[in-house]
Amino acid sequence: MSKVVVIGGGFGGIAAALRMRAKGYQVTLIDRCSELGGRAQVFKRNGFIFDAGPTVITAPYLFNELFALFDKDLEDYIQFVPVEPWYRFAYPDGSTFDYGGTLEDTLKEIENISPADVAGYKKLLAVSEKIFDVGFTGLADKPFHSVITMIKQIPHLARLRCYRSVYQLVSQHLKHDKLRQAFTIQPLLVGGNPFDTTSIYNLIHFLERKWGIHYAMGGTGKVVKGLEQLMVEQGIEIRLNTTAESFVLEGKRIKGIRLADGDMIDCDKVVSNIDPTFLYDKVIEKQHQPLLTRLKTRHAKLSMGLYVLYFGTNKKFHDVPHHTIWLGKRYRALLDDIFNKKVLADDFSLYLHRPSATDPSMAPDDCDCFYVLSPVPNLQSGLEWDEIRDSYRDKILTALDQTIMPGVKDSVIEQFDMTPKEFQQDYLSTAGAGFSIAPILRQSAWFRYHNKGEGLDNLYLVGAGTHPGAGLPGVLSSAKVLDHLVPSID
Repeated sequence: MSKVVVIGGGFGGIAAALRMRAKGYQVTLIDRCSELGGRAQVFKRNGFIFDAGPTVITAPYLFNELFALFDKDLEDYIQFVPVEPWYRFAYPDGSTFDYGGTLEDTLKEIENISPADVAGYKKLLAVSEKIFDVGFTGLADKPFHSVITMIKQIPHLARLRCYRSVYQLVSQHLKHDKLRQAFTIQPLLVGGNPFDTTSIYNLIHFLERKWGIHYAMGGTGKVVKGLEQLMVEQGIEIRLNTTAESFVLEGKRIKGIRLADGDMIDCDKVVSNIDPTFLYDKVIEKQHQPLLTRLKTRHAKLSMGLYVLYFGTNKKFHDVPHHTIWLGKRYRALLDDIFNKKVLADDFSLYLHRPSATDPSMAPDDCDCFYVLSPVPNLQSGLEWDEIRDSYRDKILTALDQTIMPGVKDSVIEQFDMTPKEFQQDYLSTAGAGFSIAPILRQSAWFRYHNKGEGLDNLYLVGAGTHPGAGLPGVLSSAKVLDHLVPSID
């Protein structure tokens, strides 16, 4: 039986392994971590369960598809539940905006802030749907390694004026600053600055509206465990604590993978879920790469880094919803500091996740668990996180204590954090970038890393740095692209 080796057990790698198995291949999945999930690791501390990675489930049908490949029902493995509101935006003046639920719910919330923007939001939603129809429904699972494919899409993208940034698109329809901020944060969920991310990514807005926001009971780790169970049932070999170091080549084909411990795994095809900038910079020798690939890697603009603080409290904060976007006093200037100047500012904006709001099993009785994420510069900034992490943590807790979570500093009984330094060393993420390469126009569609590996005949790529992009729908769709590239075994 023809053998496929999948390198990397993130969601892209897991989905690729299942799709290759459904095509009839013998599949081995290897990962350098001690558990599957890639960045979706799980930490258990004194009764608290902390999800390390993605916490927002959108487009759940993409998970259903993986189980349906083997005539299985997702509900027998994973329980998804809707979350409402999808997000609460907390502004510096103490006001809030609850986003989610029905369209009428959203319109009422908009009217509370700016009645004049109700009509503009309806127009924005209509534009977002058109972008979604082209960018997601039409192209998310289609190969983009041929320049001809890109040329064919230029008229559609030009008609939708996708050369505009997300912020430019939203500002055309919404005038109030609070609403402009609320409806331009989506690129940050995939590693982009809304002021230079192509408005193609405004499709995320309609994607959320179409399927809503969901949560997996037991946390994102339960999704990983459900998929792991499915892989085991289907005979996929899983090898953890295993790091791929290089490829053993025969001409332009990979015939084996050399591991860090000196062992080798034979293969007929390879699917890489490695950050592609690391893959082409550290794993594949330059003489086996086309010039354009080498230039793409050398000049890649990386996403921002992430500082993630995990903490558990000995009291419950009932007024804090499942997802909160805590916005600081600066918006554009702060993002400019993070993405362009690469300096760690004194202020910040935060994403606060409280899974115990929906799922009490994530924390001990009468306790809450939290995950707070702060976009920060990646390691190209030269920041020494070991020297500043404690003071940065304290500033975040102080800000929450003084605003939406009074008393939190005195109630924390469990805490730890991750910085871009850990993203680099644990996940081999170039410069500790949180989402691989940034979703700017010159790194989208054909300009992004191709799902058909470049320079080697039997190499395929999935994951955040490849087409169509980061985020769970993106990485799951990147594996779906392989259905068009890899033939089934009869």
